[in-house]
Amino acid sequence: MVESDKLRILVVGAGVAGLAVAIALKKHEGVDVQIYERATQLQEIGASIALGPNGMRTLEKLGVLEALDDEVAFRKSSGYPIIYRHWKTNEVVSVDKHHGEIEYRHRTSRFYRAHLQQALLAHVDTAHIHLGKAFASVCEAMNTDDLTISFDDGSTVSADILLGADGIRSAVRRSFVPHSAPKWTGWGAFRSVFDAKLVEHIDGVLDEACHWWGPDRTFFASRLGKDLFTIVDASWNSEGNLQILKDYYKDWHPAIRQMIDASPYTKLYPNTFASSLDTWIHGNGRVTFAGDAAHAHGGAFAAGGSLALDDAYAFALAITHFCPSGSSKPSKSTITGALRL
Repeated sequence: MVESDKLRILVVGAGVAGLAVAIALKKHEGVDVQIYERATQLQEIGASIALGPNGMRTLEKLGVLEALDDEVAFRKSSGYPIIYRHWKTNEVVSVDKHHGEIEYRHRTSRFYRAHLQQALLAHVDTAHIHLGKAFASVCEAMNTDDLTISFDDGSTVSADILLGADGIRSAVRRSFVPHSAPKWTGWGAFRSVFDAKLVEHIDGVLDEACHWWGPDRTFFASRLGKDLFTIVDASWNSEGNLQILKDYYKDWHPAIRQMIDASPYTKLYPNTFASSLDTWIHGNGRVTFAGDAAHAHGGAFAAGGSLALDDAYAFALAITHFCPSGSSKPSKSTITGALRL
């Protein structure tokens, strides 16, 4: 098919959702997906990320099978997604359970975010990823049906569909819904990712994903893939400092204090969320969102990664339904119908 006859989809953001869209549509001969990312390089940043059974199934549908491997994804030995423990006594208070029969490879898994991104990147032609491109604006071109997307460096690109997959601070979302800037929940999360060998002397911590609940703060710890370990400590109005972290948890169970002592560093991330949108369809029916750009829950449900994958896959299914391989480029009204599906 001639390039000019293809449906041009411009994705802002090379995160989980953006990469998944490119993978889901890469075999569609009538679609051209290009990703524009504000970062100048894709590097190992971020902390841990969990995927539930829905996210793991979507990875499998996308063909990203290496992400289902035990080397990359950590699954708990008990099969429970999370075990909840008392902050002082360490006794098990309750457990999360999968609903129904879940195949092993689809069980809730925990990753180092960079490893999941690398697995997705391996399935995307890097020629379709454009770095150092910060979204500035979008408008309808004069005398054509094109969308014109502008970037901070002054460059412009034409497309038929714009998908904002640029996270909780989505510039695409703000351009249509200016009041949708993320809001602070009042909580902060200390996050650390380090070599699991540093905590292997602490009994039982490498076997499960555990969440300790206290009167006004929590503590989460889990192994990740590739022999990494993470601790996530949520406190009200916190500062990112190891000594402060140690002081916050000085009265907690010894296992927790040992994990904090083993951590070589900590970083503070403010816990934010974005209010729900009245609609995900903008730009005269040709602009939409995926992942945290569409629905940022603030990390409360550990569902953001799975939802980003599901959004991407659903978007690809809608495009394929309205624009099957071998068909001509869809009209503006057909595109709107696909995005509303």
